[in-house]
Amino acid sequence: QVQLVESGGGLVQAGGSLRLSCAASGRTFNYYAMGWFRQAPGKEREFVAAINWRGGNTYYAESVKGRFTISRDNAKNTVYLQMNSLKPEDTAVYYCAGKVGPGVTTEARWYNYWGRGTQVTVSS
Repeated sequence: QVQLVESGGGLVQAGGSLRLSCAASGRTFNYYAMGWFRQAPGKEREFVAAINWRGGNTYYAESVKGRFTISRDNAKNTVYLQMNSLKPEDTAVYYCAGKVGPGVTTEARWYNYWGRGTQVTVSS
């Protein structure tokens, strides 16, 4: 069993930055691919970014490419999402997710574990 806890959300002005963290429990964190998803009010959950278990491969949604960076520190059992040049349309609850096995996917249905989310609000 893996538990995921997100932190780092908050209120920021457009153009600003935030760094989200996701702390994972469990000894097998190193072997999980990790992802970030988000859900805005009235919208479906959408893929944001993902990283493979070693951290060598990363994937991004087109809407965040060049602005967001996903990374992980397996020694700390933590995955990060650095968000720069934030826009009001980035406002959402951001969820961390873990997928058993090393392979990366952008599809939420393949992720086995989810955090409770952290709110990110970007004001114009």
